[in-house]
Amino acid sequence: MITFTKPLSKLIAHFEKFPGIGPRTAQRLALFVLKQPESSIRDFSKALLEAHSNVGYCKKCFNLTSEEECEICRNPERNQKIICVVAETKDLLALERSREFKGTYHVIGGLISPMDSISPELLEIRSLVERVSKSDIDEIILALTPSVEGDTTSLYIGKLLTPFTKVTRIAYGLPMGSELEYIDEVTLARALEGRTNLI
Repeated sequence: MITFTKPLSKLIAHFEKFPGIGPRTAQRLALFVLKQPESSIRDFSKALLEAHSNVGYCKKCFNLTSEEECEICRNPERNQKIICVVAETKDLLALERSREFKGTYHVIGGLISPMDSISPELLEIRSLVERVSKSDIDEIILALTPSVEGDTTSLYIGKLLTPFTKVTRIAYGLPMGSELEYIDEVTLARALEGRTNLI
């Protein structure tokens, strides 16, 4: 087993906490950081602290933003009458890369999962219902990961919102259990085009 000096081991351990970063990648990142000039490290540290301090949630859709409302909600060119519901901001970013969707979003912050003690009350579902009930919305598109949890969450939200507006879900050209953030742009665009009524 390779033994690193204590400060380097500590840095590697911090990188390993990042999602998708294994021991080898963490070592490469730590060694890369050590080769950078001190000014670059200070800028990086400052950017981390500023993002952590200044980035919060949009009061309307719960996307990440440093303003009261995110750039998408403030954009007058977006169709405010269509809302795409996603689990996380990373899913929103994946859909934006497809350049197919021109409406707005609502980030619920996860999926209903009794096994993980995630109930509807812990998600931004109530705020979604309030938003839809108080606005003239033409369509809600459910773009949740095709999984047991995703299906459960879609059905739950669909039952709550059907009395107010049309509710659809993206087409299942997506592999079951796959994460939206890893789906290519063309497949996501086709899934949006082929959406179907939920109920």
